[in-house]
Amino acid sequence: MYDSATRRHALAQVATGRSLNSVSRSTGISRAALRSWRDHGIKPVSRGATPLRTDGSAYPYLLGLYLGDGCISAHRRGVHALRIACGNAWPGLIDACEEAIRAVRPGGAVFRVAQQGCVQVTSMSKQWPAVFPQHGPGRKHERKITLEPWQQTIVAAYPWEFIRGLIHSDGCRVTNWTVRTVGGLPKRYAYPRYFFTNTSADIRGLFTDALDRVGVAWTETRRRGEARNISVARRACVAVMDLHVGPKY
Repeated sequence: MYDSATRRHALAQVATGRSLNSVSRSTGISRAALRSWRDHGIKPVSRGATPLRTDGSAYPYLLGLYLGDGCISAHRRGVHALRIACGNAWPGLIDACEEAIRAVRPGGAVFRVAQQGCVQVTSMSKQWPAVFPQHGPGRKHERKITLEPWQQTIVAAYPWEFIRGLIHSDGCRVTNWTVRTVGGLPKRYAYPRYFFTNTSADIRGLFTDALDRVGVAWTETRRRGEARNISVARRACVAVMDLHVGPKY
């Protein structure tokens, strides 16, 4: 029998791309045990007994995180790893990402793989490509990214969760400052705003479509290279974003 910490450590090694043979040799854990934990989670369930859930608010939030900073990679026997990169500067984001994955994959194992400057929040399942059909070869900005009709229905029902996921992945809330002369004296003013930056025109379009759906005004500006900023700067719109999204923490 192995304790939870030992199992999670072994799964984290598998998630880095090492083979089951390699992890088995270094940990002394059998390949059969490693395969069972990888395919079914630390508490194994019968194959197909717990389908992934796309109903509710967790899925559109996780979809936003995936489109921004996520990837899916194939393992053996049809198993795929979902990885969401979350910066170390935002521990609350890491927790929220793990919570969303657990809600979408009930009973499955979720573990964190530490890398330089970030944590890869990871979960294994054969079903991830079906849940995120945007998965495919190459970088997201180099291929067409569209939502399936069933995904469009979910995003339409939970637009704010989708927006929040995109902001938490490739966006931020910042405060700009300016100084104006009032009554002969300089006065400092703060102008908070939200930015979303992504190289993919398709993903930016999904973001702005969602903003249009909730009535938030936006503008687009060019950055260096191919990436562009989507900016939300109007005071009323920023206030609504603060209510439903808020800064990363």
